[in-house]
Amino acid sequence: MSLIEHKKARLNYEILEEFEAGLELLGHEVKSLRAGQGKLEGSHAIVRGGEAYIVGMHIPPYQAKNTPADYDPDRSRRLLLTKKELQQLADYESQKGLTIVPLKVYNKGRNLKVLVAAAKGRKEYDKRAVLKERDSKREIERTLKNQ
Repeated sequence: MSLIEHKKARLNYEILEEFEAGLELLGHEVKSLRAGQGKLEGSHAIVRGGEAYIVGMHIPPYQAKNTPADYDPDRSRRLLLTKKELQQLADYESQKGLTIVPLKVYNKGRNLKVLVAAAKGRKEYDKRAVLKERDSKREIERTLKNQ
């Protein structure tokens, strides 16, 4: 079950490879995410110094009055990945035109995981083609179902 999702990621980007990563969070951030708060839109991941970080992910405070005064909802959060996965992400990031995009945050057991993907940005005409193809598939499925 997905807690928060980047709904337009599959439209705006062509997904090349997906990775499952853990997130290093504070306790009230976990509660906030489990309550369905937070935004992935506009965020991306970077690899620096052998570690991966998610930048631009917004997690509002769970209870604003009980949150520490110095809490930054847009801070960088570390991704927990294996060395092999970190190296693959670093290789993707170094290629021109590729970015690492978070797709969704979800529960796996009692842990929170984030699905990140190496992706290539799409042009406007590519986006229109994807929407047209999606609509035609939906229409074909409707006609087959009604027969």
